[in-house]
Amino acid sequence: MKLMTCPINGPRAISEFVCAGEVRAMPDPATSSDAAWADYVFNRNAVPAVKQEWWCHTPSGVWFIAERDTSTDTIHRTYLYQPGCLLQPERAA
Repeated sequence: MKLMTCPINGPRAISEFVCAGEVRAMPDPATSSDAAWADYVFNRNAVPAVKQEWWCHTPSGVWFIAERDTSTDTIHRTYLYQPGCLLQPERAA
């Protein structure tokens, strides 16, 4: 059985969790162009790497960040969100 560690509830079966996608900075809806907003809504970086993702432990409703290697599906660490705790955003090539 695959386990994930909830920062509040400890190790739990992966079936207790839901992934809500990669952590990404949202552009200001009031000032961004239609193209920038569409890029944010519809485009994702599918390159295998260690990504920061939003996860929820559904029985308790705890939302947290998991750093997961998408090429191996290995979870490196989990932690509660705090300002300044995120990896540097990837630069467009």
